[in-house]
Amino acid sequence: MARLLKAIRLDESDTQIFPEVAEPGDWVIPGTFAFRNYTPEGLTGQVRQAFAFGFLSLGTFGWTTLATPADISEEERDRLVGLLADHFVAEHGAPSREAALPVAEAEIADAMEIAGGLELNDLLTILREIDDDGAVHERFEVVTPPEDAPHARIWDVDETE
Repeated sequence: MARLLKAIRLDESDTQIFPEVAEPGDWVIPGTFAFRNYTPEGLTGQVRQAFAFGFLSLGTFGWTTLATPADISEEERDRLVGLLADHFVAEHGAPSREAALPVAEAEIADAMEIAGGLELNDLLTILREIDDDGAVHERFEVVTPPEDAPHARIWDVDETE
């Protein structure tokens, strides 16, 4: 089955650092297009955080730091393509839904390609930077727990009493 990314929230930090927040379980895509009208100087505060570290929710059009792959049906994928195309018209100046559909298809396909290379339950982060020429570079990293360090113990039993 095909996969796409879903938002996951391990703590409440996203609610503090992003201007709008994705809800856990929302389908997400990288969403780099959302910053096309920003200059490096214009990327400040919470918008800068979304640019540098955020996946874009297709539910709230807010942001999340972490994503995880999940199986998606063809019907759900088609629904999301339409939703994203409508968003392009409403928020990003696309002249029509018909004109926006191929771009939305490509955005969803790119995210599905990323998700398809991951194992279920992997945690993924995105990191974006702007180079000196103004080009945006994004990279994705799978969060892996340390292999050789045991989990910290919260409680110890004191057998001296």
